[in-house]
Amino acid sequence: MTESQSEPQTDGGTTVTTTTVTDPESESATASGLRTRVALATRQVGSLAATEMRLGLRRRWAIILIGLFAAFGMLVLTFAGSAPGPAGFERTAASLAMLAVYVVPLAALAYGYDAVVGPAESGWLEVLSALPVTRTRILAGTTLGRGVVLVGGVALGFLIPGAILVSEYGTSTVPALATLLLAAAALGLAFLAVAVALSTLVREKTHALGVALLAWVWFVLVHDLLALGVVAAFDLSEGAVTALVLANPTSVYRVLVLGELGAGGTGGFASVLSAAGLSTRLLAVALAAWVVVPVVAAAALVRWRGTIAAT
Repeated sequence: MTESQSEPQTDGGTTVTTTTVTDPESESATASGLRTRVALATRQVGSLAATEMRLGLRRRWAIILIGLFAAFGMLVLTFAGSAPGPAGFERTAASLAMLAVYVVPLAALAYGYDAVVGPAESGWLEVLSALPVTRTRILAGTTLGRGVVLVGGVALGFLIPGAILVSEYGTSTVPALATLLLAAAALGLAFLAVAVALSTLVREKTHALGVALLAWVWFVLVHDLLALGVVAAFDLSEGAVTALVLANPTSVYRVLVLGELGAGGTGGFASVLSAAGLSTRLLAVALAAWVVVPVVAAAALVRWRGTIAAT
């Protein structure tokens, strides 16, 4: 135990000296307790994530995702042809990017729509509620496990067409393909996070599936059509166009990937963005925010609405 003496203070003519007592053992105990809680939370989230990954492998979700992305990727390569030179690579890679816009969000929503409501209906959450694990950790472990399976399926599925492109156009295409792959994985995580958030809002799996399909229609189809109409009808400022892009993860993905490939003018809504001043860093941060914000919202809904009946 140590003592630290402060400056003397005068109170009605009487000099009072204040002494602050610091207990190193108390500070050490507090730090040790914090480390213990962090370690416990990490173990619980990791255990739940590992369980979710095993369930994904047992239900063959990983195989389905890999086969889905690989099959569609090979179809794109088959119909795109093999035009020589950088122009041929940009066209083929842009076709793969546009394929990801439709397939990756749909797969992510289909995989994540029952993340919360599914276990609640099956009774699995009742088992978890008997354990000393918080609602937020259950949600984090479930999302993390499904995210690993989804990213693995996207990466392995696109690895086959990517390897073919590298063999045809050379190793100089690796950075562009890596950007495409990372952005596609981030897009999948964003829609998985949206699916998890939607799963906390409903009480039945059928309702969750319907809401997930509506979300896919809005983000993938309707939003860009409405945005194109608004841009064509009104003289929008740079900030308004930027807001329209950042409000949709698929638009962020389109602008990011097609801009890196040098094909920004072929991506629908991306064709009107040349003057918007969107940097690669801003687009990457926006895509990351689409992953984090829905999960945080889902955690808040789980805690305050009691969707997961854990303690």
